[in-house]
Amino acid sequence: MNQPPAEDERIPVTLPVARTCPFDPPPEYTALRERSPVAPLELTVGPGDGRGWLVTRLADARAVLSDRRFSHRNELIGLPIPPPFPMDAYAPPPAGPGAFIKMDQPDHSRYRRFLTRRFTMRAVAGLTPMIERATREHLDAMAASAPPADLVAVFAEPLPVLVMCEMLGVPAAVREPLARHFAVLSRMRYGVEELITACTAIAEALRELVETKRAEPGADLLSDLVSGGGLTDEEIVNIAWALLGGGFDTTANMLALGTFSLLEHPDQLALLRSRPELTDNAVEELLRHLTISHLGASRAALEDVELNGTLIRAGDTVVVALPSANRDPAHFADPDRLDITAPTQGHVAFGHGEHQCVGQHLARSVLRIALPALFDRFPDLRLATAAEQVPLRSDMLHYGVHELPVTWGTGH
Repeated sequence: MNQPPAEDERIPVTLPVARTCPFDPPPEYTALRERSPVAPLELTVGPGDGRGWLVTRLADARAVLSDRRFSHRNELIGLPIPPPFPMDAYAPPPAGPGAFIKMDQPDHSRYRRFLTRRFTMRAVAGLTPMIERATREHLDAMAASAPPADLVAVFAEPLPVLVMCEMLGVPAAVREPLARHFAVLSRMRYGVEELITACTAIAEALRELVETKRAEPGADLLSDLVSGGGLTDEEIVNIAWALLGGGFDTTANMLALGTFSLLEHPDQLALLRSRPELTDNAVEELLRHLTISHLGASRAALEDVELNGTLIRAGDTVVVALPSANRDPAHFADPDRLDITAPTQGHVAFGHGEHQCVGQHLARSVLRIALPALFDRFPDLRLATAAEQVPLRSDMLHYGVHELPVTWGTGH
């Protein structure tokens, strides 16, 4: 009979966040994958006496993310980074009604099934004309202005906001304020007053929107949720909150960072422009190579689980290092090289298992349309500053760039 693993006495590591290259994960991950793929992890705050663990290999990452013995419930998970502001005690509340992202089964699937029809590959394909039109309009506006421009401000951020809001049925007047308040919540640091202001404004705007949809339903996702029956206003508000909060920040960062990466890898950009049939694979390779969820995916063990020879006890927090898993040489050949022709199957940029990102097909569609359109419209697009001067979002919940100064034509 196998004996359970002994108690781990290794010194806990801190979650790696500092980068030496804007496109590569922190270098500590290489050694961790090789020598300590399930490593004790220091938690800054956490519920109970739970310990932390950092998982860095792809096979272990996929195992944790697909195992229901690991919970996604907010109140059970410790933090590997300091909370946004000092706390006397760490006691996050359970997820509110409708906040399915932070729920386990069966509640997670019960809410998620209300969304599935709108986020299938076929449904997203039906949005292609809208995404193409929105992309064209933003590029027209960019072309009408004199270079240089901040690609984040004029293209990478507003395009996903418009697409998500069109899909959900958020009117134009509400979009910019919502995006501004969600941007506060995407930081690692904010004050209590900032948090209260942002959350209050988002909640009020979404409540008013749900009331409007009840009175005048349309052909959008929010109207579906309202008219479908079975959901309260609070549940619909929380579902919309989860979709907008995730959709705004993630796609915008991938679009900006993906552009930055291609500009700094001119051989790959030239290949993409000469062989447009590589676009789908190029998007997958950028997702794998860049992996903007740099803080990983966290779970809490509901019972004792042995993972790759290490005993994870009930109550422990497990952080799956998605950027490290996506550079695992056991699965990806030459994983640290950006190669838009390389196989990408199995990457976990959108997570894995039943909590895999519900909007992944929409994000892919935006990237597949927007990136080629950008370089077709501006074939001589280039950085307007030195690459090392581009401000990186190491201080945010999702990695990317704060700004991406670009120029074209005769602009300097």
